[in-house]
Amino acid sequence: MINKQAATGSSIVVGKQRNYGELVEFLDTNWSASHTAEETASRMKRLDQAFDTISQKRDSILIGGVNGKSLTVHFASRVLREEGLQVGAFYSPHILTYNERFCIDNEVISNKVFTEVGNEVLAVAETLGLVPTSYELLSMMAFVYFNANNADIIILEADQDGFANTFAICTPKIHAITRVNGEDVEFNEEVARPAIDSLLTHVKPGTHVVSADQSKLNLQVMLELVEARGGVWDMPIRKLIPLEYPFEQLHGRCAALAERISSIYINSFVNKGVVVVSKTLLTKLKGQRGRPTLEAKRQSELHPKRTVEQFWKEVSSSLPGRFQILDKEKPSILLDNANNIDAFKNLLLGIRLLHYRRPFKGLTLVLGCNNTTMNQNELLKLLRYFFKKTSGSVIVCPVEKIAGQAGDASWDAEQVTNDIKGMKIKARSAKNFKEAFEVAQKSVDERHGLVVIAGSSSIVTEYWRHKGIKKL
Repeated sequence: MINKQAATGSSIVVGKQRNYGELVEFLDTNWSASHTAEETASRMKRLDQAFDTISQKRDSILIGGVNGKSLTVHFASRVLREEGLQVGAFYSPHILTYNERFCIDNEVISNKVFTEVGNEVLAVAETLGLVPTSYELLSMMAFVYFNANNADIIILEADQDGFANTFAICTPKIHAITRVNGEDVEFNEEVARPAIDSLLTHVKPGTHVVSADQSKLNLQVMLELVEARGGVWDMPIRKLIPLEYPFEQLHGRCAALAERISSIYINSFVNKGVVVVSKTLLTKLKGQRGRPTLEAKRQSELHPKRTVEQFWKEVSSSLPGRFQILDKEKPSILLDNANNIDAFKNLLLGIRLLHYRRPFKGLTLVLGCNNTTMNQNELLKLLRYFFKKTSGSVIVCPVEKIAGQAGDASWDAEQVTNDIKGMKIKARSAKNFKEAFEVAQKSVDERHGLVVIAGSSSIVTEYWRHKGIKKL
């Protein structure tokens, strides 16, 4: 239960009380509100001040970049939780409900508490004469909710669609960048510098910065910009965490970034007296001179310390909509919200790895895209190469615009289908997702076939709605 007095640090402001449905309706209708970066930063600053500078009451970690942000938040939350910390995680976007964006120790916020927190923030906004956008409201709700529940650390996923200034109020301890380039375009320094500069907006003096990007050029530019801002540059990620097959090659880099984030936080901040840690996988202990005593040896044998390797073997390697395999369905379903070239490369690699382990008897990709900036020619090349090696077909369908999810107008299904056919790939179009899914199910073997649903977060949402699921 939320402690409102603790959350605000002042008397409770009473305004219009919305129920859960009314709050969701407010959020659904305020994504397109016109605003500039400066206006967003100004509103967030005023709200933050009204809540007694709540953004500074808890340590924060910011995760930015193109792909893999939610996975990195998930993995980092799990590692820090293992260290004995209470972790608040703010995700973006959601699939079915806004509740999915708020987790404490991987537990999603309840409808009741979500409504209470939302009403509290809106009441304060009304007294200030502010009408926050949906992302501003959700961001401030995250600070209020996590602070009220005494989270030791808050991990924030920075949405890349123009909402970054909501976190201008933060002074993050760590700023992590997953990937810089999602469209597989050759970056020269002239292109890379402004793109990376926008990702590092919230780096303050003393902020540790670490990245999992693989481009030497991007990392060099990042290093220069971090040092210019007075940040602390940490070594970039080189290795992959050995997750279960096939996730090591798909999500291993995100897991490695999460482990590095956690290690930096534990060793640079927690061990300096911020929080007392009862058990640890990551703390660097001072070496003991000489041989261990017999008692120390005995205790070590009786109570062996859990290792990081053991931890990763037990961690769930996926999230809803991120290479999510539903192998109990007939046929098996694979859901992925890939919506740029880099993400599609990862998706197709994962499908190929699954095929190597157990050859499919039928493979159909249901494709629903709404990212107008994606390089369609590159996607066609990827599909052509993939289907040369792996037999299968594609069904293209339009997707609905879902409030709170990235994406513009749905691609023209007929045109995209013709383009795919031009690559000598078996393809057809469907008038909606329901038709596409029903055709896909019939096109593969019930026991050993695979239906892949990908191209956007919207099509993943449509799958769950088609199944009658209202909450994940």
